Amino acid sequence: MKIIGSYVSPYVRKVLACLNLKGLAYEIDPITPFFGDDAFEAMSPLRRIPVLIDGDLTLCDSSVICQYLEDAYPGRPLLPADVKDRARARWLEEFADTRMGDVFIWSLFFQKFVQPAVWKTPPDEARVQRALTQDAPAVLDYLEGQVPAGGFLFGDIGLADISLATFFVNAGYVSFSIDAARWPRTAAFVARVLEHDALRPLLAFEKIQTSTSIASRRQALLDAGAPLCADSVGGREPRSSIMLA
Repeated sequence: MKIIGSYVSPYVRKVLACLNLKGLAYEIDPITPFFGDDAFEAMSPLRRIPVLIDGDLTLCDSSVICQYLEDAYPGRPLLPADVKDRARARWLEEFADTRMGDVFIWSLFFQKFVQPAVWKTPPDEARVQRALTQDAPAVLDYLEGQVPAGGFLFGDIGLADISLATFFVNAGYVSFSIDAARWPRTAAFVARVLEHDALRPLLAFEKIQTSTSIASRRQALLDAGAPLCADSVGGREPRSSIMLA
């Protein structure tokens, strides 16, 4: 299997962690966000990452990809067995992808990290402040009532846990952290998830991707043991592609 997508994307991180949980071998084309040629657009019409290629199958959208992995490779489940728990897990993934994505990615990470670094434009400070003072606290209030005091949501770690925790990695890149005094369950839960073997190795690779130039990034990732594709599947031409899905 091949994954096209940046290690820094929370949606790519989710898919890679699920692949790791299932023990599936894969290669990654760590395409730089907002890069991609016409061949990439043919695979991902909305110009979003991640993209999964498994033989003759090409899929876009992280939720669709994770559901495919669950159906096609059922050996290590990502979702709980109980039908009500499965529904709740899917809801938490949806809440993460939509609401948490809007708050922690588009209102914080995109504004404070991507806008200055990629587009050389200042952030929307009003949007940033609204996220910090209103939207993020509301999300954390909700999560505090959802996550367990110990362990993971449905026994062993799964898709829902990963989906919730992945956004806090990007939030951390712009100096956002969970106030453990105000949201102790959420802070401890996120820390447990990010320390899991399915996620922890990925964080080292994305640190390379955020701290090295595009020219030297591939070799640095190879030196660190990242399972890179021999050639770029998604291309390296800068384009205004959509970053996340």
